[in-house]
Amino acid sequence: MALLQKSERRSGAPARAGTRVRRPLATLPGPGLRFQRKDTEQFHLCLGATGISRSDRRRFAASLLDAILGGSASSRLFQEIREKRGMAYAVYSFAAQYTDTGVIGVYVGTREENLEACIEICVEQIGEIAAGRLRKGELERAKESLKGRIVLALESTSSRMSRLGKSLVTDTELLTVERVMAEIDAADTGELAELATVLLPPERLAAAGVGPDETRFRTAVGRASEKLVGQAAA
Repeated sequence: MALLQKSERRSGAPARAGTRVRRPLATLPGPGLRFQRKDTEQFHLCLGATGISRSDRRRFAASLLDAILGGSASSRLFQEIREKRGMAYAVYSFAAQYTDTGVIGVYVGTREENLEACIEICVEQIGEIAAGRLRKGELERAKESLKGRIVLALESTSSRMSRLGKSLVTDTELLTVERVMAEIDAADTGELAELATVLLPPERLAAAGVGPDETRFRTAVGRASEKLVGQAAA
């Protein structure tokens, strides 16, 4: 309590309920393309897009979308790219929420000859989820995995404090664990399909890469979004 009082005195009066601590981001940046040439053995590539904020009720479905797409060893990208085809050692999706925006995307590190195929698989799997074509038991396994990670994180003091801190600095409601579990259980296939459709269509994708050949990089990115490559070349 003493620490809280000191913090309030230094920062001024505490914000009233419902007021925003930070000014909302006025305009969101459009998708862009960046490449850094480096004599690496592999290409390292990220495809990403603007996500959702920490206060968005869809964030639970977004976490499940991330888990199914590439957030674990049983995810689609891991299985299709690494396990079945051996095209990459590191491949995953990522998602994060901030005060008034977020980010979502995928990463893959692979050899030059596999780059285009890896991107095609990423786009294909996003499309499958957007079409609502989840595999039998896929959503249920993702839910149980996500809930299990949350419960395990509660055993860590640092994880607990991080959870409290994120809610404080982003001015969002701190939900009970029971409420979080209920929100996760309530997500359905249609909600995940809508999120994939809204957040990850080709026209919203940005790309960043590191590798030995920019031409090869741009050609591969064109498999995901020809418009993005065309805009970058203009």
